[in-house]
Amino acid sequence: VYRDMTMIRFEYPVWVPDKCTACSDCFTICPDSAIPGLVNSATEVFETAIKRVEGKGREVKHLRRAVRTVDKKLRSIADAAESSILDARPLLQQAINDTIADSGLPEAQLPELQQEFDWFREAVGDFKFSLVAPYYQNKEKKAKGSGGLFSITINPYTCKGCMECVAVCQDDALVIAKQTPVAIEMLRKDWGFWLDLPSTANDYIRIDDMDEKVGALETMLLDKKAYWSMDCGDGACNGCGEKTSLHLFTATVTTLMQPRVKKHLEMLSSLIQKLEQHIRLKLAGTLDLGNVAAVEKAIAEHQDLNLTLSTLSGALDKGTAGNPLDADWLKWVTRLLDSLKKLKWKYSEGTTQRGRADLGFVNATGCTSVYGSTYPYNPYPFPWTSHLFQDAPSVAMGLFEGHMAKMADGFKSIRMAEMELDGKLDHETIEKEHRYFKWNKFTEEEFRLCPPVVAVGGDGAMYDIGFQNLSRALASGMPIKVFVVDTQVYSNTGGQACTSGFIGQVSDMAPHGQAWRGKQETRKEMALISMAHRTTFTVNGAISNYTHLIESYIDGLNSRRPALWNIYAPCQPEHAIPDDASEMQSKMAVESRAYPLMVFDPDAGETWEECLSLDGNPAIDEDWPNYTLQYEEEDGTKRSMEMPMTFADFALTEGRFRKNFRMAPRDTWNDNMITIAEFIELAEEDREGLYPFIWAVDKKRHLMRVICSSELVKSTEERRDFWHTVKGLAGLREQIDPEQIARDVRADMAQKLATGLFSMVAGGSAVADLSALAAAVPNMPAGAPATKGNGGMQPAAAAAEGYEAVWIETPLCTACDECVEINPKMFAYNDQKKAIVIDPKAGSYKDVVRAAEKCTADCIHPGTPWNSSEKGIDKLIERAAKYQ
Repeated sequence: VYRDMTMIRFEYPVWVPDKCTACSDCFTICPDSAIPGLVNSATEVFETAIKRVEGKGREVKHLRRAVRTVDKKLRSIADAAESSILDARPLLQQAINDTIADSGLPEAQLPELQQEFDWFREAVGDFKFSLVAPYYQNKEKKAKGSGGLFSITINPYTCKGCMECVAVCQDDALVIAKQTPVAIEMLRKDWGFWLDLPSTANDYIRIDDMDEKVGALETMLLDKKAYWSMDCGDGACNGCGEKTSLHLFTATVTTLMQPRVKKHLEMLSSLIQKLEQHIRLKLAGTLDLGNVAAVEKAIAEHQDLNLTLSTLSGALDKGTAGNPLDADWLKWVTRLLDSLKKLKWKYSEGTTQRGRADLGFVNATGCTSVYGSTYPYNPYPFPWTSHLFQDAPSVAMGLFEGHMAKMADGFKSIRMAEMELDGKLDHETIEKEHRYFKWNKFTEEEFRLCPPVVAVGGDGAMYDIGFQNLSRALASGMPIKVFVVDTQVYSNTGGQACTSGFIGQVSDMAPHGQAWRGKQETRKEMALISMAHRTTFTVNGAISNYTHLIESYIDGLNSRRPALWNIYAPCQPEHAIPDDASEMQSKMAVESRAYPLMVFDPDAGETWEECLSLDGNPAIDEDWPNYTLQYEEEDGTKRSMEMPMTFADFALTEGRFRKNFRMAPRDTWNDNMITIAEFIELAEEDREGLYPFIWAVDKKRHLMRVICSSELVKSTEERRDFWHTVKGLAGLREQIDPEQIARDVRADMAQKLATGLFSMVAGGSAVADLSALAAAVPNMPAGAPATKGNGGMQPAAAAAEGYEAVWIETPLCTACDECVEINPKMFAYNDQKKAIVIDPKAGSYKDVVRAAEKCTADCIHPGTPWNSSEKGIDKLIERAAKYQ
């Protein structure tokens, strides 16, 4: 990092360890890699502090032994303390004081120990640690001495003061403080200590299997390599909504690649050793060791010299024809050995001394290229290039072919070495079999070792100017990856209108006035267009749903197809939103159907219903999710009401739609005003004379009615209709079964006829008896067949024997919000804001298992599935076993 952002911020976030739940939201959402989380053992922290002491030339005599006692005392003090006390600093101070008091050192040596601990305190400084549940308390319950110290640290060189981290923290564990010279000095000292601390050990990263998406995937960012997959310190806007999604992407690639490369290097080292030994044995095999007399003579002739294999061979061959070597084989195999050694060097060191890069970017012109290309402030620590505005996908295709040719050479060398060691074929046949070896012949393991070539650009580059290039790349089937940061305008050049924009959106070239009222065209849906190619793993995603996003990254990166991620990217200047609002605006975009979450996997089946998933969207069965609007009466009475979250409600929160609204003074309120959700359900002829509005609150939290323009009505309708479209494609629209309707009609007519007959025979008094009889007769078989769609209605559940419902140890809940965000119909908070189960069958077993994996308190126990026919149930049961 070269640029120092200290002077552009006036405030900075302060971490409060006692209130933190380690939910991960802050360091996951931060667009500038400026607030990393870290977990270290006490031993690692103490060793780091001692090294800093010794680094100043100070000799320590007692400290290394003494900190072992401090570690034990710290854990004892923590065990005795209340569970709500999480700040480790006062506990550490007490442990140090007790260690000095109980040291047993001679009185003359006590000042030395005191001095060394003073140096120790100075080295640690104001650095904060927390004994938070996921990393300390839960670990200690399972194995004493295994708990780690969690920390959140501000990088003063990349933090721009956007305060996004404070906005997403629901526990008040981050607060805003005014920046002063003293604060700057403290931040830099703390950052220096963070740099010296080792990275988080795998034991503390709550991921069981990254490829299978098992665990709290965002905790990958606790690894310094993953967190620093983007360096930042660049010139992007404060709170930039593009960078968070890019950071999560590069971190996912790094997390996937690192263990693969490590395993590959181990294999290469072993293969090189085996091949060297194989060559030696082959060479030694040419010696005639059967002539014992000749061997003894050779030894005797060289008794005063070092006897080498070459001199022994020469002595044995003297006067004989000898055993000739296969010169062609020797030349081939030594070159093969050399290629393996060079390959290992490229993976482990290379020209950069950092080893092989994890990925490469081909950047279209736009914000991502402008803030990403100004040397030396490039935030991407991997190969990066940019050409013309429109041709990133085309350049990526060319680079992919060249890059895969190099990867094929490496895998070819490995394959040929393995076949040589196998000994079944001669070297000429082996060479011939691999003459036309290309990337499309890679094994799954080989393919996953290939760093992805990623075309990155905004909606201007991908939706408009470079659309033809992108379509060609997707149609090719070549597994390049495309990352679109969709701001709905040309953000980099001043916010000109783009085909990705919404109806009524105001921007350059789509002004709002008497003659022209914002953008008039229906939004182009890149995700749908990508799906229509039928070749491409496609995602509509948002940073507010980062687990969904990371899961899609994993699946798309592992797919041997093209992959396209179309990510909602809030743009502070062009959307006219605050610096800290990217996550909130993303959340509202998803909930208002402005940007529904979608994943299309062509390998999931043959039909759209099988391939398209809407998992992650709220209230899938409804047109709009509901939200609670809190307001106050004139007399101060607090009230609330449930309202649908329509597109218009989302639009009201952004300045780009401001001219589509006007507030209705309270004295103008009348019965001709109707909420927009009700208005758009009316037929065109029934709307005349009515005024659509949405509810809002003013600065005093008093209710307001905000009248919507006709453009906003069209936009709201269009977003609802688009939601219906994708639900229909996913097989989630309500289906009509004509046969069931006929059965219902026949049953109803039969009952009415029977009722009439009984009435005629026995009089009206028989009707009640007949009704009771009819109620006791079972209905005909159920009607509408279960849909195959993803993300909504589930197939009829197969009865699960011995069903045990999910349950929660409610008193242990830390209110981290994970379960209630995954499925608010299944999980909720009680009056004490502790999680409870409200309906164990209100969602899939996948929801239950994911909630258990992400729960920071480890207090959710999945039980058993209520629907044993759920897709992938065996794997889910296996994942759940850890949390029972």
